[in-house]
Parts: sequence; C-alpha cells; structure tokens
Amino acid sequence: MKIFARISFYYAAAVIFSAVSFLILFFKLLPKPFGVKLSSAIVNRGLFYRVNTFGKEDSKAQMFIVNHQSGIDIPIVEGATKADLAWVAKQELFDLPFLGLGVKLPNDIPLQRENKTALVSLIRECKDRIKHGRTVTIFPEGTRSRNHRMQKFKPGAQTVANKLQLKVQPIVVVGTSSAFDSKEKRFYPFKKIDLIFLDAFVADKGDKEWLHNTQITMQKVYDEHANALRHR
Repeated sequence: MKIFARISFYYAAAVIFSAVSFLILFFKLLPKPFGVKLSSAIVNRGLFYRVNTFGKEDSKAQMFIVNHQSGIDIPIVEGATKADLAWVAKQELFDLPFLGLGVKLPNDIPLQRENKTALVSLIRECKDRIKHGRTVTIFPEGTRSRNHRMQKFKPGAQTVANKLQLKVQPIVVVGTSSAFDSKEKRFYPFKKIDLIFLDAFVADKGDKEWLHNTQITMQKVYDEHANALRHR
C-alpha cells in the first residue's frame, strides 16, 4: 500500500505541476479569477477527489479563515467558492523559481513572518485586495497541522479583521491530509473530502476571544465530520 501511495504521489505531483503551468501560461489571457479556478479544477479533477460541500458561501464575506492540512487545501477551497480569493502565503513561496509565479500572478499576499513590519504590511495589502473586490483567505494556524488537532490560531487574522472591520467566514476542510501529503510523499486517489462553510460574522474588536472561540467551533465541526467520513 505504501509503494502504491509513493508511486501515486509522483502522478499527483505531475498533475499539480501541470495545473500551475496552465495558470502561468494562460493567466493573462483569461478574465479573473478564471485562470485560478480552472487551474484548481485541473488538480481536483485530475486527482479524482470526491468533495462534499456543506453550508453555503457568504457572498459578502471579506475574509475566509481555513484550517490547513495539506497542499491540496488551496485548490479544494478554490473549487468550492465563487469568490476571487487573495491567499495570504509565506514569502518563501513567492521566491520559488517558476512555481512562485503561481502566487505572484494572481497577486496573492506575501507574509514576511520574521519582519517587524510584517503586520502593518499585511493590513495594507489585505485592505488593497478587498478594495479590488477580492476575498482575503488565510490559514490562521500558519502551517499545516500534522494530526487531527488544529494548531493554535495565530493572532494576525484577528488583528487584520478587527482593524478593517471585516465580515469573516470560517471554512473547515476535512480529509485532505489522508489524501495527499507532500512531506511523506504519499497520495491516495478517490478519497472523500468534506468542506464546510460555517456562519459568517463581522469581526468585533471588543471581543478579544472571537478567534479562539472560532477555533473551538471549527475543531468541533472537524471532529464531527472526520468521524462521519470514517463511517461513510
């Protein structure tokens, strides 16, 4: 089984590389955000996932906060939303040769985590993307969780949402870690994945615990759906 997963991983990597190549080649020829959406569709169709969506996307949401488990979380979310998403990603991704164009061309938001002015820059960049009708999308854990427990959400998302008074919608993704893992180089096709839109709300800077409470709610929803997937 592990040998199959390893061989399958290289197929999955080729599909993802092809999708990024498509995005780079045709991005400027297609109206926004179709280049990104079609690139994500290549990944989702090519890897044969079965995605079940629960809840409804709020068309007025200005920020999505999403738990992070796998490299395929981004195409899964892109495929489930109609919005033009502006992803917050670490600066290192922007610096990658060739693949870095996959985040530069859509004008995603680089995060320089070791820079003292990073938060000021993040707020400015998010404000700019929202002004242009995009939905800021962020993994508040800051990195991928390695088990079924979400890591503590970092305060950046809350600071930005409070400062700009954003309407926030949490999204929970379940099952991607068992389908694709780039670190362990394994991929299993035909996996069932759940994506759950939770109720949107306007960030309240008077409530210092809203991000923490949101994480608790997201973890509860994750656990419920993870258990259901095992018996589905």
